[in-house]
Amino acid sequence: MKLAIVGYGKMGRMIGQLAPEYGFSLHATLDVDDSLSKAEGSDVAIEFSTPSAVVNNVEKLAALGIPTVVGTTGWLQHLDAVTQVVEEHGSSLVWSPNFSIGVNVFFRLVHEAARLLKNEAEYGAWAWEIHHDAKKDAPSGTLIKLMEEMRLGGYTRHVDMSSNRAGKHPGTHEVGFDSSADTITLRHSARSREGFARGALKAAQWIPGKKGVYRFEEVLFEKR
Repeated sequence: MKLAIVGYGKMGRMIGQLAPEYGFSLHATLDVDDSLSKAEGSDVAIEFSTPSAVVNNVEKLAALGIPTVVGTTGWLQHLDAVTQVVEEHGSSLVWSPNFSIGVNVFFRLVHEAARLLKNEAEYGAWAWEIHHDAKKDAPSGTLIKLMEEMRLGGYTRHVDMSSNRAGKHPGTHEVGFDSSADTITLRHSARSREGFARGALKAAQWIPGKKGVYRFEEVLFEKR
């Protein structure tokens, strides 16, 4: 399949390197000043750009009939508009606050821990993350998703949340539950961008032929 990469920074280059392993040939790479028309003829696009560019990029890719995987974070306030655009053009899109397969398993573990502790009033909770100093959104979409999973699991008590941005850290997320008797800590640490790239490519394999807007967890867990 022919792949277009929209946003050719560090993530885009990593995706380009790994693409042949997933059956893709690199049809087009687009950076900030390039026209989206360069992507025409692609079977699928992977978008890792900036939050302010997502809506415009998705609209133009949908108009070209190109299924799209959006890995950019910090744009979800526009999800309704993006969904409308995709549906109007009869196209398809997969999005996630984090395309790491490990992180999506981590979401489920946190959900289950919250469910099991929802009625144990003595357990307080915290959620924390650290990322590199160039990451634009804080808290990250991943940390927001973790908080959402705790609420969906039934944990409605206060959760103390904090974010750090420093150095070149690829990303660590931690959720903990603490009581006077013991502490439970759940942590995911990324070693590199490779996990995010591989997840996005897995989604790109899955989306052709689909219609509508999907979350990455539907790609990973639809048959489980």
